[in-house]
Amino acid sequence: MFIRQKPARPHALGEPLLHQNHKRPVTRRDFVAAGLLSAPAVVMAPAWLAAVLRSGNANALSTDMQVLLAANQCNVPSAAAVISGVPFICFDLAGGANLVGSEVLVGVQGGQSNLLSAAGYAKLGLPGNMLPTSSGFISNALGLLWHSDGAILRGILSKATTPVTAAGTNGAVICALSQNDTANNPHNPMYGIAKAGAKGKLLTLIGDQSTVSGGYSAAPTALIDPALQPTKITQPSDAVALVQSGSGTGDPLAVAVLESVTRISGGTTPYNPNATDPTAAFTGKLARPASSSAGVQFYTDPAADANLKNQVRCAYVKTANTADAFGSSSLDPTQDVNIIGGASPIFTAADFRDSDVAGTATVMKLVLNGYAGAGTITLGGYDYHDSTRATGETRNFKAGQMIGAVLEYAQRVGSPVMIYVFSDGSLSATGSIDSSSAGRGKLGWQGDDQDTASTFFLVYSPKGRPQLLNGAASQQIGYFSADGSVVPTSSPAANAVNQLVQVVILNYMGLLGTSSQFSTLLPMQGLGSAAAQAALTAFAPIV
Repeated sequence: MFIRQKPARPHALGEPLLHQNHKRPVTRRDFVAAGLLSAPAVVMAPAWLAAVLRSGNANALSTDMQVLLAANQCNVPSAAAVISGVPFICFDLAGGANLVGSEVLVGVQGGQSNLLSAAGYAKLGLPGNMLPTSSGFISNALGLLWHSDGAILRGILSKATTPVTAAGTNGAVICALSQNDTANNPHNPMYGIAKAGAKGKLLTLIGDQSTVSGGYSAAPTALIDPALQPTKITQPSDAVALVQSGSGTGDPLAVAVLESVTRISGGTTPYNPNATDPTAAFTGKLARPASSSAGVQFYTDPAADANLKNQVRCAYVKTANTADAFGSSSLDPTQDVNIIGGASPIFTAADFRDSDVAGTATVMKLVLNGYAGAGTITLGGYDYHDSTRATGETRNFKAGQMIGAVLEYAQRVGSPVMIYVFSDGSLSATGSIDSSSAGRGKLGWQGDDQDTASTFFLVYSPKGRPQLLNGAASQQIGYFSADGSVVPTSSPAANAVNQLVQVVILNYMGLLGTSSQFSTLLPMQGLGSAAAQAALTAFAPIV
């Protein structure tokens, strides 16, 4: 008896990927990885925030609120504040995408140009007639070496169309193992990026998933700070809803209500954590029922109790400042001629029907204009080992378009940006060539393979292409074996995802010129001495 298998076929963009050797999707994360759910990246705030922010006229905050807005108290920047630092956006490709070999080039010890064997590149999806041993298959358009027919590269360049965008971009690849098809990889660096200095006028972190990290992959437990949990972003209308206002400025009634709540719930005496009695700052707190003692004590430790109450009070102060200072039109990507509707728009109105486009546009609008410090964009459906090449090429091209849109927008608004791209695991190729037009004559993707995983980051600077600290060797952190597998001892990041995140944070601090403070920021870091850290840092400061 013959059992006939259906031939492999490519899957269209948005079509779910269900593999026989994978469990059925159960959780929301499973559905995102399979492409059964999109991961639209609006800003959602607490329900009461939308309720109190209504259109009206400007009304300056009262003097006592201005005191609480001061630095070292609630640390809320004003609308006119200039946000220092480098905006940060990460792309979380859910499912285990191919990011190297057929995309960013990787090599053996010594750097990208120290090429793998033909068998190694075959494992990473390249047939013998497309090896980067020929200069015709190597592109340095973005500084970082790429296979010239890489789908992500082609997607980036389709959106980053202004020549100075590519000319101001550079990047590095990090060779690092990670588990396949699991959101438990602590890949997301957002909390560490915030601790390192990323902040916005309205929000610190934003993300497109209702998760602690704000994305599909988890954040390292040691870095999580509940006070920094990302605000959810899904579409332009929700960004507008943050400060819904018809006149472009705030609602005096909402401001007055929030100021009153602040005074009643906590008072307006500045909080001093070093005071003998730190609870004395909360002069307006209500008394306990049937008790002569003032206020409600949440913790027995007075300092911890006062710190929590100050966080709550500052939330009211920040919302009052938001209601007063910000208008909605400045947050709406559909009103930005650099994004849509201008002489050379990055996206068209039709593009915005795609939730990935709408989400990417909203996140980049908020982050690159300083309204948020950092953002996560999740793209689902990257578990594409269906034995074809066409499916992976199509999806990687789209990821590239979203990355390219961020780079192009950064150039148009004159902002630097660091873009970090990662995925949960990776995959290896079959020996069969997909000769379809979408397959582009490359090898089909056969199955999951954590040994071929890596991540990369790109940096754009309006001052020109970021300069490498240690020459071309800086562009590859860790290395592969000649046969196409990550060498797990090649760097502290190579076999520990939490330390991979630390390398990303270190490189972010390097752009700020603060990498010398890394061990102070993360006392439990696993990257070694200052000299070892310098060897893991790709670029000179850009700010």
